[in-house]
Amino acid sequence: VQVVESGGGLVQPGGSLRLSCAASGFTFDGSDMGWYRQAPGNECELVSQFSDTGEVYYLNSVKGRFTISQDSAENTMYLQMHSLTPGDTAVYYCAARTGRPYRRRMRGGDYCNTARLYWGQGTQVTVSS
Repeated sequence: VQVVESGGGLVQPGGSLRLSCAASGFTFDGSDMGWYRQAPGNECELVSQFSDTGEVYYLNSVKGRFTISQDSAENTMYLQMHSLTPGDTAVYYCAARTGRPYRRRMRGGDYCNTARLYWGQGTQVTVSS
């Protein structure tokens, strides 16, 4: 099982980035995948996901600025981010498959309460002038 994020980087406030998540080793199910983020010392946040009813969830602070999409043929999920602010600075993760809730140790030593089983290594997004 592999989940690999890419596309992070340093961007000025107001800028844009597009994150990609390539999944392999398991059946791609876009309705059971999501984008999370975690800033140092903070709890992880679910940024966006598709639901099994086809609805899309966005964290309130990113509504109207971020767009989630997927390409099932390529087993890839995307997160297009516009109008980035310093508050968006975090490590962004792609995660898949829902299991039982547990507490996961994340990159940098912080923890995340989650039920998602497969995680990528994360990609750093830094918004700064």
